[in-house]
Amino acid sequence: MSETRRTRTIRTDYLARVEGEGAMYVKLEGDEVLDVKLRIYEPPRFFEAMLRGRAFTEAPDITARICGICPIAYQMSSVRAMEDACGVVIDEGPLRDLRRLIYCGEWIESHSLHVYMLHAPDFLGYPGAVEMARDHREIVEQGLQMKKAGNAVMSVVGGREVHPINIRVGGFYRAPTRAELGALTEPLERARETALATVRWASTLSFPDVERSPELLALHDPDGYPIDRGRIVSDGGLDIAPAEFSAHVVEEHVEHSNALHAHLRDRGTYLTGPLARYALAADRLWPLAREAASDAGLGPVCRNPFQSIVVRAVELVQACDEALAIIEHYEQPDAPAVALEPRRGVGHGATEAPRGLLYHRYEIDERGTILDAVIVPPTSQNQLAIEEDLRDVVQRHLDLGDEQLTLRCEQAIRNHDPCISCATHFLTLTIDRG
Repeated sequence: MSETRRTRTIRTDYLARVEGEGAMYVKLEGDEVLDVKLRIYEPPRFFEAMLRGRAFTEAPDITARICGICPIAYQMSSVRAMEDACGVVIDEGPLRDLRRLIYCGEWIESHSLHVYMLHAPDFLGYPGAVEMARDHREIVEQGLQMKKAGNAVMSVVGGREVHPINIRVGGFYRAPTRAELGALTEPLERARETALATVRWASTLSFPDVERSPELLALHDPDGYPIDRGRIVSDGGLDIAPAEFSAHVVEEHVEHSNALHAHLRDRGTYLTGPLARYALAADRLWPLAREAASDAGLGPVCRNPFQSIVVRAVELVQACDEALAIIEHYEQPDAPAVALEPRRGVGHGATEAPRGLLYHRYEIDERGTILDAVIVPPTSQNQLAIEEDLRDVVQRHLDLGDEQLTLRCEQAIRNHDPCISCATHFLTLTIDRG
């Protein structure tokens, strides 16, 4: 008499504590994982089509609206691409320092939000930050204090905290004074101490013994930890200029997602984000962050996605430390922007959003009108890696009940802090047993 194989379908219709609208689907038959899908069903927003026909100077303000958590990443990738098209490079001096400073502010506010509000509840056993705050008020207050410091940087340099309005192609509309930046010193010093405490706290959490091996991809900046510029490199030997991105990265539509899936041509799945940056540039961390990583037990490479919370905490230390150094040595520029004229051409820009590499490509005509736009966010690049993580997690934990397995799968997704957009949904779970 043959034994009937049990079929389990685990479905999360609304993923909580991710930024946007997404769902998870896992189907099992006996001890075999039949299907795994990360379904991003938030409606397409057509920003690339929206940009066509607009002036090249409008790109930073339009693309900032793609995300309320990481608008700087979109602005900086767009201005780099437009300046590339116009033949202008801003890689030295106070304008570049200001760009890196506001990017540090975004890393601080975004990583603080993720570590404390979105990810910590998974490790401490709470459905969300509100419930966690009842028993761990100090943890939530630490996260809010650091996020406030990051927001202050964005407000002073960018004009406001959400969708900053002071960034333009060629620089800024207005450069802050030394006194204005000096007012940020005290909150950033407090944030730096909190960041160090965050690394220590995160290192004490309990992590599943997991090691994943996708190709790791990030920017390479010979002068520092990668944030706002560099070539695109991987631990598999890739080393290309941003202009070569489309020749090596293939985007494909899949039926279950409104976001395109990306993979490396002839190479397969890759991962971008904190684990990739750390693996490829840990030696470029500043001494304080490097020491914090060592004290936390991180080696030169971390391949456990569940430990990404520790790596993000290390990057918080780096961002706070570097922001303070920029402020200390800042000299107000003679002009807030460099003069440039549009010309017919194609420009490429790549920067490191908190969640990973963000690539922009624009084609403009001689008047500066945008003819074509391509934007590849980190979440679409990481979708395949996330789905492979899910498959691995399910295969390792077949003995768990549906509820516990669902929670572990959701945590595997939140390890990567997918930025679909800002999420407010709570979890609705449906389990279909065959």
